[in-house]
Amino acid sequence: MHDFSYKGVSYQVDDQGCLLDPRVWNKDFAEGMARECGIPVLSKEHWGVIDFVRDNFIKTGICPTIYATCKATGLPPKEMQKLFPAGYHRGLCRVAGVHYRVSHMDYGTHIRQSVADLRALNNDKVYRTDVRGFLVTPEDWDEDFARHRAAEMRIAKGEMTVEHWQVINFLRDSWKKDHRIPTIYETCESCNVDLGKLEELFPDGYHRGAIKAAGLRFFS
Repeated sequence: MHDFSYKGVSYQVDDQGCLLDPRVWNKDFAEGMARECGIPVLSKEHWGVIDFVRDNFIKTGICPTIYATCKATGLPPKEMQKLFPAGYHRGLCRVAGVHYRVSHMDYGTHIRQSVADLRALNNDKVYRTDVRGFLVTPEDWDEDFARHRAAEMRIAKGEMTVEHWQVINFLRDSWKKDHRIPTIYETCESCNVDLGKLEELFPDGYHRGAIKAAGLRFFS
């Protein structure tokens, strides 16, 4: 992560130049980032596409696919390429300040957590995992590891909530204290959640969801 500056204002971006916090986006950012993407001046046609991506993101929290954008704007891929020669993600999405590395970001209530998740996704730390994605050494776990797993799992919006952390922290604390992983029944009782709620929180399952996010393995 580093700062991108234009007209005396600094914006935090990742190593690919993608804006981490969409709330700080403005037309000056778009203008400055466009130059970084090989676009000297943003035309009316550029702004039409940028506005669509921004509006779609604000309404849905989703970075639209290139297919959806071409269809909505009536621009064929070749014309889109002419407007944004650096590419769709590395060009248009960067200029529009919409990050494509997560499938969903709540633009309202949970945006601070979403930005934290994006920062985690850009963490360069290397974690040693087995072939199934489970952390080999539980002591190497940190919250960024859990956020990475959340982005890969079918967790709603790819976002960690207080309830997710309650389960994960219970599993971590139990493992540290007793060096054993609680059963699913013990977890439900201690965290005051039923099986239905646990499934909602970790749709990939108890083992492949909650335990994996907590950096544990049944056979560790």
